[in-house]
Amino acid sequence: MKKILVLCTGNSCRSQIAEGYLRHFAGDKAEIYSAGVETHGVNPRAIATMAEDGIDISAHTSNNIAEYGDIPFDYVITVCDNAKERCPFFPTTAQKFHENFPDPAKAVGTEEEIMQQFRAVRQLIKDYSRSFVAANL
Repeated sequence: MKKILVLCTGNSCRSQIAEGYLRHFAGDKAEIYSAGVETHGVNPRAIATMAEDGIDISAHTSNNIAEYGDIPFDYVITVCDNAKERCPFFPTTAQKFHENFPDPAKAVGTEEEIMQQFRAVRQLIKDYSRSFVAANL
């Protein structure tokens, strides 16, 4: 079974959304993990926007990359430029992928405008996750 790590800055939004969709699309073909170069906790709006699409990430935890140093990942996906630049060296042969998704946690405006940003990023990550699973699993 393939092991996939999704890496972001704070493991609060983008990597959590990607973990949810990768688990959904991969099913039993892969074990999915997510982590951050820092930990900021799972963003409540990420949980809410995923629930709107029928995926429950409310039990996810915000993990630091250091927790996964001994796992032999097959794939490491960075979902923001900051994580790609700060990604520590892994003593592994993991194939690396990168996609810089906008950070919905930085959205400003009314609650509805902020949630629209979360939904837009959710759709980008959903499309990416579906394509990644189809191409690599």
